[in-house]
Amino acid sequence: MEFRRRSLMCLIFISVMFFNISAIKSIEQSEQVTQESPPTSEPIENEFIVCIDPGHQQKGDSKQEPIAPGSTNKKARVSSGTSGVSTKKPEHTINLEASIILKQILENDGIKVVMTREVADVNISNAERAQISNEVNADITIRIHCDSINNPSKTGATILIPSDTSNYTKAIYEESQKFAKHLKTALADSGIKVNGIFKRDDMTGFNWSQVPVIILEMGFMSNWNEDQMLANPAYQKKLMEAVAVAIKKYKQA
Repeated sequence: MEFRRRSLMCLIFISVMFFNISAIKSIEQSEQVTQESPPTSEPIENEFIVCIDPGHQQKGDSKQEPIAPGSTNKKARVSSGTSGVSTKKPEHTINLEASIILKQILENDGIKVVMTREVADVNISNAERAQISNEVNADITIRIHCDSINNPSKTGATILIPSDTSNYTKAIYEESQKFAKHLKTALADSGIKVNGIFKRDDMTGFNWSQVPVIILEMGFMSNWNEDQMLANPAYQKKLMEAVAVAIKKYKQA
């Protein structure tokens, strides 16, 4: 009787140990599968990024830099820009004011924005500004500027895009032009005069860019009335709202 009781107890003990070992192995295998299995959810869509470059800066830098990668042709790293014939306001200030308005509009719409500068007292060359866009792989770069010319009657916005024949910008021409067309339409729909879209192959900021890019010359600071308009926050907002409309159209295309 004692022998049968001990045999039964041994059998129960062996069964319990076997169960525990099996359970532990099952848990370990489950954890391994969890750790090694790739996620089943869909990958997150790449974020749409806009790079805004407020043209110029408080103090120009006349040191030379190549106008394109590997080029022996050089230009000043960056200039301080022009100033208003009426307001005497520096262009770099107008450019930054408008750019900050655009940044706020886009961020309110959930669009990620990268700025090349947010203050006046910086020293960032045109090539370095392009490299900021390249590093974040911006979907579009907007370079905000104002115009000036020895003809005080000249007015209106102008859009500059990279050349389609330059080896440095062939790859970004098509998308840059596509956005420029959206921008021209949006500005015109807002009642803003647009002088046209013009290709340039001599712009350092274009030639160093690996992403679509345009320059918006918002108007002529050499014209008395337009200079005053460009310094007006309400007109700056009108311009930047049109730019935001163009960005959304381009994003959806």
